[in-house]
Amino acid sequence: MKSIKLLLYTLCITLILLLISCTDTLIGDEGTLDEDIYLNYQTITDLELPFEEEWYAVNAGRTHSAGAHHFVSRRERYAYDMLIVQNRKSYAGDGSKNEDYYCFGKRLNSPGNGKVVAIENTVEDNQPGIVNRTQVGNYIIIDHLNGETSILAHLKKGSIIVAVGDTVIKGQEIGQAGNSGASTEPHLHYHLQETSEPLNKGLGLPAQFLNYYEDDVFVERGEPIRNQKVKKVISTAF
Repeated sequence: MKSIKLLLYTLCITLILLLISCTDTLIGDEGTLDEDIYLNYQTITDLELPFEEEWYAVNAGRTHSAGAHHFVSRRERYAYDMLIVQNRKSYAGDGSKNEDYYCFGKRLNSPGNGKVVAIENTVEDNQPGIVNRTQVGNYIIIDHLNGETSILAHLKKGSIIVAVGDTVIKGQEIGQAGNSGASTEPHLHYHLQETSEPLNKGLGLPAQFLNYYEDDVFVERGEPIRNQKVKKVISTAF
């Protein structure tokens, strides 16, 4: 009996260690297992870039060096941080006000067809450089009803014009870029994940977008990476 209990105890400890090891590998420095699993992942949803003008990718890509969010959580490991840059700067003037930033208040669109399953629209925007880490910020969660969910975060307070339960279609205006939550300056955080559960759950997925320009080169389907300027092919649907 003692030997059986010892064996079961050993198996439990081994399982726990394996789970911890897998998690560390998924979000650790090398991410070998992570890439083995998702290297060939193809996005199911027909996604388009969720903004109208040319934006700059501050953080983007599947590698740890390019993505930055790999070290934050498993759900955000393929997240994009996007803003507008002109003359190598994201703002005019001294950058002390949100209104100084080129992307602040810019229109944001649904990246794909789906259903709005959660929003937050009441969080105050931060003063640039001062981060409110106690708040997630304003966000929209869109379930694409196919095992993929889009999350757009750090939106401008009061700018969200859709409600929970609404059906949205690709390119539809849903809100404006802001600087709420864990954000040092106005920008858009976007990531795709495999569940529509709350923000602290789910595994991140690579997000491929359709029909956009990447540093002025047309891309039929691709994933922006850090330091690229991207702009979608404008549709006349809206």
